[in-house]
Amino acid sequence: MAISKWVLLFLVLSITAGLSGVANRSSVSADVAGALFDALLIIFVVLLVLGFTVSRPA
Repeated sequence: MAISKWVLLFLVLSITAGLSGVANRSSVSADVAGALFDALLIIFVVLLVLGFTVSRPA
């Protein structure tokens, strides 16, 4: 769950930078948070598919 902590960190950084008027850093932080969220989502989907397809011995 370390990736989700990074997503939240960059999300908060993006919001605070946007509120303080630093648009460039806000945009970059939002892009990084979005990319990390996408990576987290891909990992979740892969693990979900593996969980449904791998059979357990009886």
